[in-house]
Formats: sequence, structure tokens, C-alpha cells
Amino acid sequence: MRILVVEDEAELARAVRKALEEEGFSVDVAVDGETGLFNALSWDYDAIALDLMLPKLDGWQVLRRLRAKKDTPVLILTACDAEVDKVKGLNTGADDYLTKPFGLDELLARLRALIRRAARHPAPGIRLGDVEIDTAARTVRKGGKAVELAPKEYAILELLALRRGTLVTRTMIYDHVYDEDGDTLSNVVDVYVAALRRKLGKDFVKTRRGEGYIIDV
Repeated sequence: MRILVVEDEAELARAVRKALEEEGFSVDVAVDGETGLFNALSWDYDAIALDLMLPKLDGWQVLRRLRAKKDTPVLILTACDAEVDKVKGLNTGADDYLTKPFGLDELLARLRALIRRAARHPAPGIRLGDVEIDTAARTVRKGGKAVELAPKEYAILELLALRRGTLVTRTMIYDHVYDEDGDTLSNVVDVYVAALRRKLGKDFVKTRRGEGYIIDV
């Protein structure tokens, strides 16, 4: 899953990015509202963590302009802890509101919940035949036995599982699994999908030739 963090406090942005990447997320960081809005409109992020007090464009303006065009889940991260600010944020289009200082574990849990709800899978567990995925713990079991996946293998599996029954193109996989600095090879998705088939079953992920991949278990 790919997250955009729009935060002008460099130390906090680094800490959030590190925590997210350690949990398997791909992360882009924007240090001002203008860049944040450009990124948010240019790519289909799974969620956006948005500060309110930003240079160039404040978070309110970013949120309003984003909501005029896209419904990407937005979690506001801010030191503005007054009730009136929380109400304004939610009424402007934010999906959640977290005040600073905050715990990184809570941030991760809230972002995961936003992503699941956006995909209409509010519970953390996904069952696909004899395969069970726990999106909170990032674990996979097949027939009750743990399956070890590389980080990108898991990321692709989670993306396909959350979109079960829907075709996912290679472009969508690149956009959701790699950040803007990602250096990928043209066949890297095929390599990871082949690994998933070896570990979860040869027919678990189906290929639509020339289109993409789908899980329809």
C-alpha cells in the first residue's frame, strides 16, 4: 500500500516515513501543501496523512481541492486539538483526525483501518479459500500453516485481496506498491506473482493476458 505524508516538520516526517516503511508501506513525503496537492492528484494513494499548518497551501485548502476531484482516504495530523477544528476537518472531507503528539502505533492502526474501509473490508481478516490474511498483523496462513512472504509479495497480495473479484492492472500495482523513487523492472510484478503462486497455489492469482491480475477465489 502507498501512503502520502504531507508534513513540513522534517523530523516528524522522517519518523513517520520510517515507521510506515518498516510496516511494509511505500511512502512519498511532501513538505508543503502545494506539492502535497500535486502528488495527491497525480497518483492514486491508498491513504494520505495530512498536516494542517503547511507552507504555500494550508491543509484546509489541500483537502478542499482534493475532495473536488478524488475520494482518497485522508487522515489529518495536526496540533490543532480544539473541537471546532476537528469538526471543521471532518466536515471538510477528512476521514479521520489525529492530534499531535501521537503514537506511531495508533497512526499505523488508523491508516490501516482507513484503507480497509475504503476497500469495503472493515475487518482485518480476509479469507480466500484456505488462505487467511491478517492485514493488521501482516500475516498469511494457508491451510492453517504460516506462509512467509517477502515485503513486496505481501504488498501485492494485500492489494489483490482487498480488490477480490476485480481486475488489477500492472500499472495499478506499480502505483500502489512502489513510491515515487522506486526503481522497478518491467517484469518485476510477474516475478512476485509467480512467487505467490508457488507459495499459495498455482491458480490462486489468475492472469488476464494483456490486462492484469485477479483473485476470484
